Amino acid sequence: MTERMAALADAAIHVVATRGMRGLTHRAVDAQAGVPTGSTSAYFRTRKALVEGVVQRLADLEDAEVAAARIDVPLDPDLLSESLATVLDQWMTTGRERTLARYACLLEATHHPELRGILAHGERPRAQARELLAALGAPDPERSSRELVAFVDGLLFDRLVGAGALGAPDPGTPRSRAELASAIRAALRAVLGK
Repeated sequence: MTERMAALADAAIHVVATRGMRGLTHRAVDAQAGVPTGSTSAYFRTRKALVEGVVQRLADLEDAEVAAARIDVPLDPDLLSESLATVLDQWMTTGRERTLARYACLLEATHHPELRGILAHGERPRAQARELLAALGAPDPERSSRELVAFVDGLLFDRLVGAGALGAPDPGTPRSRAELASAIRAALRAVLGK
C-alpha cells in the first residue's frame, strides 16, 4: 500500500470508527483526510475497494504491533500472556478506533456477500495462535487456537462495547493490563490442559 493510500485508509478508519459503516463514503474520507473531493475515489474506485483498503490497512497495522510485541516467537505461557495483554491493551486504548473499525468491517461483511473476502483476515491470528500453541505443547493446536482466538476476541469486544464500556460497572471485565494478562493466562492454561 502506498503512503498516500495508507493515509486515506487511516482517514477511512477514523470515519468508520466515529460514524459507522453507513458514514463511510469517498467524500467523507476526502473531508477527513483534508484532500480535494475525488481524491479517495482515484485510489479506491468503489466502496468495496475502500472497505478492502481499510481492512488491509488494519491488518498491516495489527501485524506490525504483533511483531513488535514478539508474539510470533515461542514463549512460555506467562510471557505470552503478558505480550498478548500488552497488544490487547493497546488495541483497547490508543488503537481503539482501529479496533472499532475492524469490528464494523467484519459485521458489514456478514450482510454483504461481495465483501466476504475480507473475513479471511481472521485466518491470520488463528494460524499464529496454532503455531504458538503447538510450540507450547498444546494437545490439539487446531482446536485450541480457535478457542484462544475466540476468547481473546470476546475479551476485546466485551471491554470495548460491553456493559463496562458503556458506563455500567462490570466487575468481571478486566480493566488493567495486569487483569488482562491474568485472564489470558487462565485461558492459555485451559487450552494447554495445565
